[in-house]
Amino acid sequence: MALHTGRDVPLLIRSANASSERRITPSWSVAQLRAKLEPITGVPPSCQRLTLRLPGHDEVVIEAQDEEVTQVAHWNLQAYAEIHVKDLRPPSALTNLTDTSTVPKYTMPASTYASLPSSVLAWKKAQKLGRFDPSLPEHEAQKIQGLWDEISARGIALGHRCRLGGEDTRRGMVAYVGEVEEIPGKGPWVGVELDEPVGKNDGSVGEKRYFSCGERRGVFVRPERVDIGDWGLLIDEDDEDLEEL
Repeated sequence: MALHTGRDVPLLIRSANASSERRITPSWSVAQLRAKLEPITGVPPSCQRLTLRLPGHDEVVIEAQDEEVTQVAHWNLQAYAEIHVKDLRPPSALTNLTDTSTVPKYTMPASTYASLPSSVLAWKKAQKLGRFDPSLPEHEAQKIQGLWDEISARGIALGHRCRLGGEDTRRGMVAYVGEVEEIPGKGPWVGVELDEPVGKNDGSVGEKRYFSCGERRGVFVRPERVDIGDWGLLIDEDDEDLEEL
């Protein structure tokens, strides 16, 4: 492969955060090369360790006693050889160029998005879907009434024994029936005080208390998951089993 000492030489520049092909002028001084590599690699000239890798040759360090005078041509560059740029700064001083969590991100104002003619929002408006459906209030009212009808049909009432989702291990007593504003979704919920600590709360949601029970013995579910019946206490059944031994 021919040696380049006067014309620009295409080289591969590699670093921890960058890799690209660049044309290097052999008449540059080493100091000039370092300065031109900084915007490519993000490594300040004083913190660069440059090594030249030629096919079939050992790695060579690019450095000189007087880098303002010594030209890059001194290393007999070959086309598409590699210059590796190592950052000598301690890890605590390095900038993480792959972490985008702290990079400011553009957030489109709601008013701007609402004015776009080809957005999903505009399509929903045109199709009268979701909250743009003129019959939505009627549908929501029917859904809420359906939940109350389910409560009546299942005989759900305060103090009644129940089990949840057909699971014998989740038995308890109905402790609340009604709206729970803190939970997404309109309509009534059924609060159950469970026999065992397999629930989600203690009868409160956020700062509001709907009923009182032990930690993780409370849960709120929709009516269709509640089976009313003469479900005995699990602890009582365990005692009965022990008596039969």
